Amino acid sequence: MDWLVSTRGPTRSTPNGLSRRQLLLLGFVSCIAVPSAFASEGSRPGSFAAIAGDANGTIDLDKAKRAAEIRFRHLDRHRVGKLSHAELGRRRLTVPEFSWADRDHDGTLDQDEYLALVERQFKAADVNHDGMINRAEFESRSGLPLRRLLY
Repeated sequence: MDWLVSTRGPTRSTPNGLSRRQLLLLGFVSCIAVPSAFASEGSRPGSFAAIAGDANGTIDLDKAKRAAEIRFRHLDRHRVGKLSHAELGRRRLTVPEFSWADRDHDGTLDQDEYLALVERQFKAADVNHDGMINRAEFESRSGLPLRRLLY
């Protein structure tokens, strides 16, 4: 038995002295605890409830643009005021949507171009044209492009 212990050598630990088991446990706990730290009153920051924020349960264009400004700042990691299609992610915008929004054809979207696209998608999602989006409109297929911009 001593031979087995001597051939395995000392147990390895990380530079901070944590074992692999402790690191795995820490990672598991952080996966559970961290998302709840970002929740807003029990909802995700980009969720319908977080954007609507009031009792009437609708989103108007101003609320959508405020949420889009927050998303834009979050995506603009280098703080240059512009987002490339790669920074936006290929699932957030299609190439035709990006081309429509890129008015100056520089291959990036500034905040005004991004907000113009949000306004366009908001109007497309507002199927009853009352200037407000309810939860059903937001979660419908026509609301998907808007959700992609706000999440």
